[in-house]
Parts: sequence; structure tokens; C-alpha cells
Amino acid sequence: MRFIVLVKATKESETGAPPSAEMLSQMGKYNQQLIDAGIMLEANGLRASKDGARVRFNGTKRTVLDGPFTEAAGYWVWQCKSLEEAIEWVKRCPNPMPDSTESDIEIRQIAELSDFPDVPEEVKKMEQSFASSKKG
Repeated sequence: MRFIVLVKATKESETGAPPSAEMLSQMGKYNQQLIDAGIMLEANGLRASKDGARVRFNGTKRTVLDGPFTEAAGYWVWQCKSLEEAIEWVKRCPNPMPDSTESDIEIRQIAELSDFPDVPEEVKKMEQSFASSKKG
């Protein structure tokens, strides 16, 4: 099972200030543990949402909304055997927002094409082609 693990943004993280050298070191060690365990597939921090945008859909209308949106400050993509395994790994994580009173990490299972019934054959082929192109 693949999971996206979202580090939730805080007021402090949305200022755009970079993490401290100590935090980068702690996260680097944690990420190495994830790599060594074969868990981590991808990881990235996100710039402050004030630098982003959102597009809202309402029928055929599209509305662009400028940030900030206090939702995510970074993410990992993990391969785990279960949600419980992902939870155990998150519990080992250094506090990603040590200057905040509280911070959250959200864990969501990634939907795979095989999770959906009645997928048209052409969609399966497109997905296989896309997966192959990422490996090459």
C-alpha cells in the first residue's frame, strides 16, 4: 500500500522561514531510516502557500484563488504494509514544527487504479504507459 504522509502547515511554517539546521539534520536522519527500511518512495517540502494558487471548479466555471492556504508544508510518499505500519513510522518522526505548540501529520492511503471497479481497458493501458515512462 502506498500512503501520502502530509506535514500540516502552521502559522510559523507559512512565514516562509527555512527550517533550522538542527531540524534539517534530524529530518535527514529520519529520512535515512525510512530509506534503509525501504519505506520512502519520495519526499519534499513545500514552499509557503502564499506563493501558490488554487483553482476552484463550479460546473464549467474556473476561479483562481491566491494563497495562503494553511494545509500542507511538506510530504512523503511511503510504501507500507498497512496504515498501522505508517502510523508507527510517523510516531518516530521528529516534531516537524518544533516552534509551534501543536503540529499534525496526516496519513492518507493513495488510491490505486486496482481500487476502482470497471476501469476501461484504455485507461489501464495509459496508466501502464505512464508508470513505464517514470521508470525509464
